Amino acid sequence: MEITFLGTGAAWGLPELGCRCKVCETLRARHEERTRTSLLLRGQETILVDCGPDVRRQLAGLLDAPPDAILLTHSHGDHFLGLDELVSFRRIQARDSWRPIPTYATQETWARVEQVFGYLVGDMRLLERRLAVPGEPLEGIRTRVVPFSTYHGEVARGSVGYIVEEEAKGDTLRLLYTSDFKDVPADPPLRGPLHCLVIQSHWLHEPKENRPNHMSFQRALEFMGRWAPREVYLVHISEEYQVEGDPQPRGLKGTPPKDPLMDPRTGEPYPNPVCHEEWQAVVTRIAEDLGIPQRPVVAHDGMVVTLDPGRSVSRRPATRKAPYTIFRSSPF
Repeated sequence: MEITFLGTGAAWGLPELGCRCKVCETLRARHEERTRTSLLLRGQETILVDCGPDVRRQLAGLLDAPPDAILLTHSHGDHFLGLDELVSFRRIQARDSWRPIPTYATQETWARVEQVFGYLVGDMRLLERRLAVPGEPLEGIRTRVVPFSTYHGEVARGSVGYIVEEEAKGDTLRLLYTSDFKDVPADPPLRGPLHCLVIQSHWLHEPKENRPNHMSFQRALEFMGRWAPREVYLVHISEEYQVEGDPQPRGLKGTPPKDPLMDPRTGEPYPNPVCHEEWQAVVTRIAEDLGIPQRPVVAHDGMVVTLDPGRSVSRRPATRKAPYTIFRSSPF
């Protein structure tokens, strides 16, 4: 199974438009960018997980044909507002050969998607409406995909994550993608060992007020312990936290920590990171200090991970048919 991290940023991407905070200015200086979080899975089928406003850029040079299926996690714009961009796939195919793309979402998510993109759904249009029912394998695709309920606040009712399974070398590879969430009503229905967890890490420390109902790395440690994945990748990275020495007003984004993780070397909270390199360094240090068996990887736009039933995992930048780079300063 191959995972392409099309985007790894939060709802407004990074650096944010008009923001002059220390994080955004550092990213501009380093030519780093995080577009809205989305995944492309390649195995026996090609599956697009979420489809935000950056999808045209994200898929450039990667796909010449529509995906076999689309999985939508919830009804926030950064996860579905790019659907109209996929009309290009329909425009380049002969009318009599086009088949709508099977698109899975919960009843609550579909209500919002059809309110915005009703003209894309229906007979011989872009999308074929299919329901994702938590706990039940999706029907109509070869890959075994099981949605599970998540809690992402009252304005994202019906939000789900997905478990994706694929047979390989006599083993079953399992990927769990949480998408945006603050908690889960019940643990996902895993049928065996979890090879890969892709989990939201909106903040490093859990904030004093979790107003947007997101997941911090601090709380993600709990789920890593419960689900025991072999590999962990962090996505949906934001800059909604306080950074020491930041001269700019933070507005709604200056969220102080609730009870921050403490560095045993200094007796102070682990420092909030201002770029990819710092994110990876502090996450690695926390994992080592706490004796966590996994070494979480902070994913970046364009990273490709190939999962193997053994313990070997290969990572590389995405190979595009035309020169097109989103993450211009690769840390690898």
